[in-house]
Amino acid sequence: MDRLEAMSILVAAVEAGSLSAASRRLGVPLATVSRKVSDLESYLGTRLLSRSNRRLALTDAGRSYVAACRRILDEVDEAERSAAGEYRAPRGDLLITAPIVFGRLHVLPIISEFLGAFADIDVRLLLSDHVVNLLDDRVDLAVRIGDLPDSSLIASRVGAIRRVVCASPHYFAARGTPKDPTELGAHDCITFEALMAPGAWKFTIGKSEVSVPVHSRLVVNTAEAAIDAAVAGVGVTRVLSYQIATAARTGALVTALEDFEPAPWPVSLVYSGGGLLPLKLRAFLDFAAPRLKARLAESAAH
Repeated sequence: MDRLEAMSILVAAVEAGSLSAASRRLGVPLATVSRKVSDLESYLGTRLLSRSNRRLALTDAGRSYVAACRRILDEVDEAERSAAGEYRAPRGDLLITAPIVFGRLHVLPIISEFLGAFADIDVRLLLSDHVVNLLDDRVDLAVRIGDLPDSSLIASRVGAIRRVVCASPHYFAARGTPKDPTELGAHDCITFEALMAPGAWKFTIGKSEVSVPVHSRLVVNTAEAAIDAAVAGVGVTRVLSYQIATAARTGALVTALEDFEPAPWPVSLVYSGGGLLPLKLRAFLDFAAPRLKARLAESAAH
């Protein structure tokens, strides 16, 4: 049995959703696809796939084995590209993931510049506020906001993001600018529920993290909605610093309570450290890291 071939067919079946779809994608007879997967299960002595319905489902053993297959096939692919010369000139496909708003505001403009500078590299940008598994989803690079768990991945810090309290100048002129977090109880608040609870916001007072009660007149599920409402004078909101960069530059929003902000969240470029780093990824890291650092530094200055 050619195990690399069987691994490739198994991964193709999982990605396509069925053996018949894998057969069509690979241009291989369905009987061959089914036999190769069965042979692999016999060799391993365990079931990898559940075939009880039209779509395939991985068993527990299958999930871990397919993840390992993807890593092995990627390494073989890298070795072949190296022998063919890809590591002498950057080319190929890059899959990059980033948070939705941050990706649109900061990552997409850098990718646009990058594509202009590297004609032989194509990029797929996946914008998602959910954490994507780099190994399982074969992602080359992730932009992550927040503290990172210990892992085998490599992280390169490019800046930091603050959690800022802000409102329109007109609102603060009419209601007063809070000098202490406890004064928020007398203000109309707009809560972005993905960032905090509508009944209490956390601040750093002295060396302690303190939960301060607030009255949320409006609760929304996107940062854009919270910012729009704050610009309209509805009340005080709290979002991430990069999300109000434009509004702060134009004077539509002003910040308050800077001395009580929690510790900033780091922004990192995260990628797998296993094996030889493809030149296409090295090219993007060298291109993107200084530009992203500059953009974050500029945002922090406003």
